[in-house]
Amino acid sequence: MRRVDQWVPALHRGDAIGDSARLMRDAFRRWGHPADVYALQVDEDLTGDGRAFSEWQPGGPDDVVILHYALPSPLTAALAEHRGRRVMLHHNITPPEFFLGYDDEMVRICTLGREEFKVLRDRVDLGLADSEFNRQELEAAGFTRTGVLPIYLDFARYREPAGPVLLRLLRDERSNVLFVGRVAPNKKQEDLIRLASYWKRFISPDVRLVLVGKLPRQRHYHDALQSFLYEEGFTPQEVVLTGHLDHQDLLACFRTASVFVSMSEHEGFGVPLVESMLMGVPIVAFASTAVPYTLGEAGLQFAEKRIDLMAEAAHRLTVDGGLRAQVLAGQERRLHAFAPEAVEATLRGYLESL
Repeated sequence: MRRVDQWVPALHRGDAIGDSARLMRDAFRRWGHPADVYALQVDEDLTGDGRAFSEWQPGGPDDVVILHYALPSPLTAALAEHRGRRVMLHHNITPPEFFLGYDDEMVRICTLGREEFKVLRDRVDLGLADSEFNRQELEAAGFTRTGVLPIYLDFARYREPAGPVLLRLLRDERSNVLFVGRVAPNKKQEDLIRLASYWKRFISPDVRLVLVGKLPRQRHYHDALQSFLYEEGFTPQEVVLTGHLDHQDLLACFRTASVFVSMSEHEGFGVPLVESMLMGVPIVAFASTAVPYTLGEAGLQFAEKRIDLMAEAAHRLTVDGGLRAQVLAGQERRLHAFAPEAVEATLRGYLESL
């Protein structure tokens, strides 16, 4: 059987790309293929699960290498020189203009990253993307053979017990408005604060905004959010920035959420949207970039970012049982596209086509 290896710049536990790569590896092994995940950086607790890229050795001409492209790295040039079957899986890179004035290093990295993948357009047998939005970006860059392979999520993990401390803290009379995503300018957490402010002033004071996500390396954007919170008169009990959470505490946030709201202006896929559908949390979202491709016809999507209308819609989902049931039913239907068996079937088809 042909060998199928995957390359990722870094392998971190809880990172959606790394977790997806490891699930793909497990599928390849079940199908009888020798398979490993190699990374330039491997978390200590993943040693033995992932392997250092320095250990990778070329195989035969029919063996496959899949590069998960999410950062500029030496892996791009290595794939261009590889002589076996080559696949790039594009996870997108945030446009650098979002970081202007906040993080010069991220501006540099994103500028480089959004150009670097283009060198592979004539060097791969297949250009995959985790969303139709990203696939269109590959096509625009000159990749001739493209396809969509969604992020692989282990649905069973979302049935595990939730963290009891956060469950207890977040279960009260307030409506919890949840967003999950790294604290970054493209995610537009400031617009979520505006939505919570409108809710508190014009709908009900019993609202809590829960912002889950890794804090930025440079704190300028985070500090700007903190100043904005102060200006809007919010207390730490009304707007909670959790930072990065382990899986059990993340489950607690989803299980106590009244509604999930996304104001993000750049998404390559949007894993938390799928997580919300999986956890039975109704979604209100600004329909930007990959968001409408991930949601399909599910959730309540807004083509125009109107804070007042989106806040009213989010609130209605907390009080109108009929609308909530209707939205959740649509999300349940859409969820089938991301079920492990569906993703594996698509993956197998692409592998057999190489």
